[in-house]
Amino acid sequence: MPILANATKAVTDRMPKVISPGVHAIIDYAAAGTFFAMGALFWSRNKRAAVSSLACGAAEAITAATTDYPGGVVKAMSFTTHGRIDVGLAALVSSLPGLMKFTDEAEARFFGMQAIAMAGVTGLTDFEGSGRTKQLKRLEKKAA
Repeated sequence: MPILANATKAVTDRMPKVISPGVHAIIDYAAAGTFFAMGALFWSRNKRAAVSSLACGAAEAITAATTDYPGGVVKAMSFTTHGRIDVGLAALVSSLPGLMKFTDEAEARFFGMQAIAMAGVTGLTDFEGSGRTKQLKRLEKKAA
């Protein structure tokens, strides 16, 4: 994950958790919609960025739809598992320009900004329902 996205995650993990599961669901669907819209916008000028954006949109939408929170459709995974996936998805989003070889193109900035936003939202979300800080560290330890 780029340094700025890592720094965002580190800073927000120390802050009080102010984003509820319902608000997180709205943000997830908005992020998925943004990825889909940008994929359509990128399609005529950069196919690699467009495919990357569409894949991220699909991953975000599927994760949101299968989470046990308000807005989830299937409720197949817990909200804490969703949090662990969000951390990994933010890392994936930030690394896609390098993996798909469009790092030096203007479209790469979109992925960097989305990764920072995703890390920030994930860091400020109350996954445990406690409002306590450092939830991401506890989620990462459980995953390891």
